[in-house]
Amino acid sequence: MAETDLCYISAQEALARFRRRRLSPVEYLEALIARAEKVNPAINAYAETYYDEARDAAKRAETAYMSGRARPLEGLPVAVKDIQRMKGKRSTQGSLVYKDHIDDHSDPMIERLEEAGAIFHARTTTPEFCLSGTCNSRIWGITRNPFNLDYGPGGSSGGSAAALAAGMTPIATGTDIGGSIRIPASSCGLVGYKPPHGRNPDGPPSNFDRYNHCGVLSRGVADTALLQNVISGPHPRDHDSLRDKVILPYQAEPRPLRVGYSLDFGYVSVEPEVRENTLAALDIFRVSGCIAEEVDIGWGPEVDEASMRWYTAMHFGRVALWSAKEHRDLLTPYAAAMADAAAHLKPDDVARSWEVQHRMYQVIGALFERYDVLICPTLSIGAVRADHDQLDTNFRVDGKVVDPEYGWVLTHQFNMMSNCPVMSVPSGRDRHGVPTGIQIIGPTFSDGTVFQAAYQYEMTAPEMFIPEAGKPAL
Repeated sequence: MAETDLCYISAQEALARFRRRRLSPVEYLEALIARAEKVNPAINAYAETYYDEARDAAKRAETAYMSGRARPLEGLPVAVKDIQRMKGKRSTQGSLVYKDHIDDHSDPMIERLEEAGAIFHARTTTPEFCLSGTCNSRIWGITRNPFNLDYGPGGSSGGSAAALAAGMTPIATGTDIGGSIRIPASSCGLVGYKPPHGRNPDGPPSNFDRYNHCGVLSRGVADTALLQNVISGPHPRDHDSLRDKVILPYQAEPRPLRVGYSLDFGYVSVEPEVRENTLAALDIFRVSGCIAEEVDIGWGPEVDEASMRWYTAMHFGRVALWSAKEHRDLLTPYAAAMADAAAHLKPDDVARSWEVQHRMYQVIGALFERYDVLICPTLSIGAVRADHDQLDTNFRVDGKVVDPEYGWVLTHQFNMMSNCPVMSVPSGRDRHGVPTGIQIIGPTFSDGTVFQAAYQYEMTAPEMFIPEAGKPAL
């Protein structure tokens, strides 16, 4: 098998080969390192690498398989986003303010991956404080999309998505407070899952934010299930972690789901090619026996305004505000703008945002009485350009001026509906060769329903998924 092909096997296939002793964890890691050394200079997905430590861990994994003592993820390389704590490692949150910060413990999710035998071989880039759907920062520079280097990979888990799409890792971690797993999954042709809040344990202060979720990005639905089955479940250090442990299957038989869909929520500007790709994806569901009907969501711009009030009140905005007080000169323009927004927050703003969230769910909750899942685009475009200005007052989608940060995403709306599980899966490419995606949204806490729909879609149209869709031309 060619080295590049080896870099695109699924996580499940890699583990199966390890168990059958048809692939050495050492050999696999070396192939991924060689791939990264070849393509990472172009895309800039890795903030730091831990190759020597990873090589030692791969040798131990090889011994574990020989002795029959391998753990569930033994020897599987996983790239970790530069926001999640790793004991003894630097986590900068994409900011020069924290360029020398070393963590003294790991976050619960990272802890579980390590206990299951995963190998952490690299840190992935993120925008400052994970504030943006793009992936550029003063500390790490610009991260680019492997499918078209003129465009970004999305954010804030942009480095994770770019590394995964480029064949540098089989799994990468992410966090999602406004779409930060799903946005880059869409822009890079990947699977990105936002579980219900608390399904996957997280570290403070993010675990206390209802909009926040942590998880992984992968190249297939079953790989996401594999990691979810390791990560999820209650954790003694996370007050918000859910008590029930959901075990997800690795495949599903098709069944006639009732699918409701919206192309724009009633207010979002969406490019024609994204609409076309979404409608084509809905036809794929129909081929598998589903009924798909358009629904009226009827939301408006007040949704974006309410989410922004929440973000500025929670750690997302406060960390920018706190950092600006002493280190404003080190901040990116978008982080400084967030700090200013947080400084002008009014006492009633968060309570007003709750009122909007409540009205939003009156629509969604009623729709789930009639439909098994809802479908919508993940983004209104393929991706923004790699050097996108988050403060551009003339940014346009479908000819209309929109907010440069919120106006092209359809993701944060479901962070507001935090208990609804949501998965982004590929839906095609745009005119620039950049992938597009759709979101599959399930009723509250119904992880299995979302995975059922995703498996049906993947089985019916496997050509949508990497590597069948074609590897990036790097």
